[in-house]
Amino acid sequence: MERRLRYVIKPEYDGYTIEKYLKLKRYSHGCLVHLKKTEEGIKRNGVWAYTKDVLQAGDVLETVFVEEEASENIVAVEMTPDIVYEDEDILVINKAADTPIHPSQGNYENSLANGVAGYFKHKGENFVFRCINRLDRDTTGLVVIAKNMLSGAVLNQAMIQREIHRIYLAVVKGELPESGTIDFPIARKGGSTIERCVNLECGERAVTHFQCVEKNEKYSLAKIWLETGRTHQIRVHMNAIGYPLPGDFLYHPDFSEIGRQALHSWRLEFMHPVTGALMKFEQPLPEDMRKLL
Repeated sequence: MERRLRYVIKPEYDGYTIEKYLKLKRYSHGCLVHLKKTEEGIKRNGVWAYTKDVLQAGDVLETVFVEEEASENIVAVEMTPDIVYEDEDILVINKAADTPIHPSQGNYENSLANGVAGYFKHKGENFVFRCINRLDRDTTGLVVIAKNMLSGAVLNQAMIQREIHRIYLAVVKGELPESGTIDFPIARKGGSTIERCVNLECGERAVTHFQCVEKNEKYSLAKIWLETGRTHQIRVHMNAIGYPLPGDFLYHPDFSEIGRQALHSWRLEFMHPVTGALMKFEQPLPEDMRKLL
């Protein structure tokens, strides 16, 4: 896959080195190294340039990212991913239930990565899989995937700096209060490789906010957003305060009305990694969760 970018240097950047200018555009160290190793990876006014070269107002700066190899150990499988949005830099997908993000033992060909690899293979393009916000296997909803090295670097940094805003919808058992904040530390449960628990002594701080949207005599629908990103945070926290998610095989294995945890990545909001435009996406509540209400 190849991505070419073009910048016309404005007067306020006159005298900047190419490296300084590209860092302002959030090019990571890895991106700059890749460009240096790529033939004509950086051009100034049509001529191959070095990162130490000085820019002048009106210059045309071009960069090209070329990735000739696809992700290793990801088998391209013919699927039909539910694509919400796509451009040259990002792919936003509404992930289905029973779909891991990455291949693993026992899930070698049924992950989202396999389906995305198959999608790009059908288009005749190599693709390195870079999923920015990860969801559990049975959590549905919005995920954003970077299509090139630059968008991956920018979005990963945005994720670390909590500039990617996510709101989840969860159906929980019981009549949830109108709103609240859960501030309980979470740690790995002893003897388990995947299960987590609230642990006041050695857990890492985890903060979850919720707002009740609607309820019936048995279940409540909540909007949930996080200050931290611990593994299984929503599932552990809601269970800890007495409002577990039905269908959660680890923390509340009640499958009488739904076959997976009732959790959905509803809203995703972030700045576009190249254009800087505000991107907002929403996906409605899946039918299996709606039926509980």
